[in-house]
Amino acid sequence: MTKIAILGPIPRDHIVTHNGDLIQKWGCVTHPVIALSIMAGEQIEIVPVCHVRKVDLDNVKEVFAGYKGINTKHVTTKNDQGDIISLKFLDMNNRVERQTGFMDPIVPDDVKDLMDCDAFVFIPISDYEISLDTLKLIKKKSKGTIIFDAHGPTTACLFNGERHRKFWIDRDQWLPYIDVLKMNLEEAHASWFKKEYESSDYVVSPGLDRGEMTRFATHCISLGVKCVYITADSTGCLAYYKEKGKIVEEMIPAVKVKQVIDTTGCGDSFAGGVGFGLMENKTDYIKAGRYGNVLGALRTQGKTFDVFKPLDEVKKIMEKSAV
Repeated sequence: MTKIAILGPIPRDHIVTHNGDLIQKWGCVTHPVIALSIMAGEQIEIVPVCHVRKVDLDNVKEVFAGYKGINTKHVTTKNDQGDIISLKFLDMNNRVERQTGFMDPIVPDDVKDLMDCDAFVFIPISDYEISLDTLKLIKKKSKGTIIFDAHGPTTACLFNGERHRKFWIDRDQWLPYIDVLKMNLEEAHASWFKKEYESSDYVVSPGLDRGEMTRFATHCISLGVKCVYITADSTGCLAYYKEKGKIVEEMIPAVKVKQVIDTTGCGDSFAGGVGFGLMENKTDYIKAGRYGNVLGALRTQGKTFDVFKPLDEVKKIMEKSAV
């Protein structure tokens, strides 16, 4: 049986959607873990790796109860720390964030017994949550594919709880230990920065143009990354990878949805879908991206985990969206 680890926080989320609805739920890691369980829980083992507050442990485990294939042994409370987040959406994609609880970082000791995993999906939401030594250990000891979301290293939490975008200044220290790098347009902008700049350079546009995205992806691949995914909201996802010695750029079309209800967890769900796809085929980045697009799109369709579908339905959606 194949085995996938999903690493990051399980924040207690307090969300006001772009429609003004209030949602309170557990976030981040819960989305891809439950998506993968509903999709293929009888075929794979899913291992959430995260730290939570002691008072929250039973409630978090209750969220996963009843779903197949989930191993919760690596949800721990050693330091009694976990994320608490409030999110207020200004529109479907932009939000104001505040953080008042902080998960202690995931370190090598948290993953030392998971070297048999076929994929490791890292979905940090803040820059301190994953230790670089953790990725180094996996790269050295495991054959599993390392998928990493740039949301973490491009997000800082200030002492007053406000969460803000930041440059990923030490990016090149991380890239050699990442197989697949995933981000959105804004995070790409925060990851590909000038060595010196005027502040206005980073106010004019929320993202990079296609030429700059290609140069950024080429840089990442030159340092060891196998594939870079840049999600572009309703347009789809750009995938960059090397084929026959050349960098290939391909747009993977988005899955069309009638109405967006809640986008919280879409990026996390996308990353989980990519991890699943790469367990099926380590080098089929387009198919993996399609899995990611479907799980991300399904996440938008409601406020609960009931939005996710079993594998046969996911594949039907993939086939339809690929036409």
